[in-house]
Amino acid sequence: MTVCIHNGIVLSGLTSNTQRSAVLVEDSKIKDTFSEERFEKMKFGSEVRLIDAKGNYIMPGFIDTHIHGFKGHGTDNCTTEGILQMSKDLAQYGVTAFNPTMYSTSTEDMIKNIKAIVAAMGKEEGARIMGIHLEGPFISPEKLGVQRPETVKLPDIQLFERLWEAAQGHIVNMTVAPELKGMRELALHCIEKGVILQAGHTNAEYENIVEGIQVGILHSTHFFNAMSQLHHRNPGAVGAILIHPEMSCEIIADGVHVHPDLFKLLSRDKNMAQIVLVTDALSPTELKGEKLFANGEEVVFKDGCFHRKADDVIAGSALTMRKAIKNTVQFGFPLTDAVKFASVNPARIMKYTHKGILSPTYDSDLIVMDKLFSIKLVMIEGKIVKNKLEEEK
Repeated sequence: MTVCIHNGIVLSGLTSNTQRSAVLVEDSKIKDTFSEERFEKMKFGSEVRLIDAKGNYIMPGFIDTHIHGFKGHGTDNCTTEGILQMSKDLAQYGVTAFNPTMYSTSTEDMIKNIKAIVAAMGKEEGARIMGIHLEGPFISPEKLGVQRPETVKLPDIQLFERLWEAAQGHIVNMTVAPELKGMRELALHCIEKGVILQAGHTNAEYENIVEGIQVGILHSTHFFNAMSQLHHRNPGAVGAILIHPEMSCEIIADGVHVHPDLFKLLSRDKNMAQIVLVTDALSPTELKGEKLFANGEEVVFKDGCFHRKADDVIAGSALTMRKAIKNTVQFGFPLTDAVKFASVNPARIMKYTHKGILSPTYDSDLIVMDKLFSIKLVMIEGKIVKNKLEEEK
């Protein structure tokens, strides 16, 4: 199928062009991008579907590399059917690719859940499952967040190999605490397999993060959250990530997990290519009801995120990528940078070589978004899965 989406402002992820332009899609790939002026001079046959973007933004689809669940489905109590439904639901919100993210649980449960996710890969009708993000089990018991202490483990190559085998090699990224004994050996083992290692849930000293950088731990999990904080005598994980330009970072832009003014600090201290928007969303996200559950515990939505009902501790995010983009712009970033944070950067850091940019030969994962940040059209690998543009004629 050949589709030309025209009369939109194309934010390709490569340029800051604000002129009306068009994107030509052939089968599952971007064929070309060009000006609206050129579009008006071209002659298309009946085999080409023309879609008017109505002056809205045409941009790469969102890539969420850290998400636990959505609309009642996810990686806690994981099923293949639930992950496939999650794929469909996420697509309606502009997400075209994602990494289902798993908390630490018992080894048997982790293996079972991993296999359920792998069984869904290749069967998606919505956002593509790029692989699995393991948020543990090799994390610090001192920075658990809402993870359970009995599930965390010291670095163990044999245990990792069991998880890797269950995943059939589809572990894309893994959150680890660099200070743990044996982490250097595990990190070298994982790097050889191409796993992206992220410093997170860590109580590391500054020197531990530097040592982690030396063995390839170059990304970080929900920056500022669940990590050792900046101190003038020990910069900790936060200081190390800010100081070292090679370190990239996830960030949750809900205005709750990280104060909005800290984004100004981030904009000064980190290269824009090193920032990645994630939702870290829990399975009740976008659900309404009297009883909501995540990771086996009842949670309540309060003050913009989920809190564990038992003790009021923040249990996780209720963010969507659409809201993350909107918030990032409100925090002072130009939309062109927000697009990089949500699409270009995660694709590059996770080594998704054909996603994240609207450019010839790249996968035709794109969305049309209006000035109010509403998603009007979603295309994933050449298939239109949402189209409000033509419905609103």
